[in-house]
Amino acid sequence: MADKPLNGKVALVTGAGRGIGREIALRLARDGATVVAHYASSSAGAAQTVADIEAAGGRALAYQADIADRAQVRELFASIDRAPGRLDIVVNNAGVSTGGVLADVTDEDIAYVFGINVFGPLYVASEAATRLGAGGRIINFSSSIARFPLAGAGLYSAAKAAVESFTESWSKELGARGITVNTVIPGAVSPGMSDATPEYRGFFENASPFKRIGTAEEIAAVVAFLASPEASWVSGTHLMANGAANT
Repeated sequence: MADKPLNGKVALVTGAGRGIGREIALRLARDGATVVAHYASSSAGAAQTVADIEAAGGRALAYQADIADRAQVRELFASIDRAPGRLDIVVNNAGVSTGGVLADVTDEDIAYVFGINVFGPLYVASEAATRLGAGGRIINFSSSIARFPLAGAGLYSAAKAAVESFTESWSKELGARGITVNTVIPGAVSPGMSDATPEYRGFFENASPFKRIGTAEEIAAVVAFLASPEASWVSGTHLMANGAANT
């Protein structure tokens, strides 16, 4: 039991078909949780996440939804109600980014970034709030760009800053029911930077005194702590996981 702190728990991880979301799903399953691997379009990735968890002796299933669409989020939770039939942990990991100069921002850009990054976590948490009990966890995701905005990233940084505000409000509302709400704030992470130019990757590597970017496994470890019983007195916080980078 000591090495399986999440035995008997069910965790929903949004965006679990790739990147950080996939590593979070694998880590929580390794810690004993049954994992609901949400995906929007990467069905093959989510299926692989489930297959890898099951191959390691864990339990997982995958459900699809566009979290920017509230009706689809409701159907996602109706599916969770049917199987596995309960929910203890929600990781609002799914996110998207698009950049561009202010003068060129389109309505489509705004709908895309705010739909997934702001409305998505809101819709998911709203449904989860009717199902989580004492000891429940909501773990939101921001970005260090919300703290250190870059030129051309105004939409993304504003959307992630909104998520941090959600965390502070929801932690006060749900704390009375024994539910914690926290934010993880990653910096640049691999494999997310795998397609970056050497110059762009080098910029983020040099922003940290460790002279590297983070790994998805390192972010998953932070999530695992916040999901665990050891984090029962941690709520309303924004946990920066960016190697002391200044951007």
